[in-house]
Amino acid sequence: MATRNILISPSILAADFARLGEEVRAIDQAGCDWVHVDVMDGHFVPNITIGPAVVKAIRPQTRKVLDVHLMIAPADPFIAAFAEAGSDVITVHAEAGPHLDRSLELIRSLGKKAGVSLTPQTPETAIAYVLDRLDLILVMTVNPGFGGQAFIPAMLDKIARVRSMIGRRPIELEVDGGVTADTAPACARAGASVLVAGSAVFKDAKYAENIAAIRSAAQAAAA
Repeated sequence: MATRNILISPSILAADFARLGEEVRAIDQAGCDWVHVDVMDGHFVPNITIGPAVVKAIRPQTRKVLDVHLMIAPADPFIAAFAEAGSDVITVHAEAGPHLDRSLELIRSLGKKAGVSLTPQTPETAIAYVLDRLDLILVMTVNPGFGGQAFIPAMLDKIARVRSMIGRRPIELEVDGGVTADTAPACARAGASVLVAGSAVFKDAKYAENIAAIRSAAQAAAA
């Protein structure tokens, strides 16, 4: 089996928001593959972050994929705005509304890649009937809402089960929460193909060094 290529998607939640454009350019130049944008509404999760205007503002700062993670409920009324702002991948939560299939269809109808995220308590069976609508599945390895939380080891089994569900479908398997050079290998072994890292990338402003360390650790473990 060929070694799976691991993509690194730094979360700008850990960036200096006073210098956000500069921070996005910095991680781009440091070798990130995607830029992960955490959108929180203070309702679905206990924090408020950014909206479409900020996505629009950072879009000109990088040509890398803008990986936009909507931790909001309801999500459907805002999907078009995030698409128009320049998102490349739009991920909604399976728990955020009653009509997941409709949400994914809407994202794809706007010409964007569609993702679904699962919080730690949600079983992977929740997405069994929407697999053919998906370009990405995001397994949360912390409870969403805040950066800097510790990785939940029990989620490794879920990552592996989702990888099995994906089979040969062209779906990226993303992991978000507590990802560091220490936890990345286990994620890669379980089947992850995209790793979101916030604090582990932005700490000490050693962007290139930190991205390379996470990538190297994960790539060595990828099957």
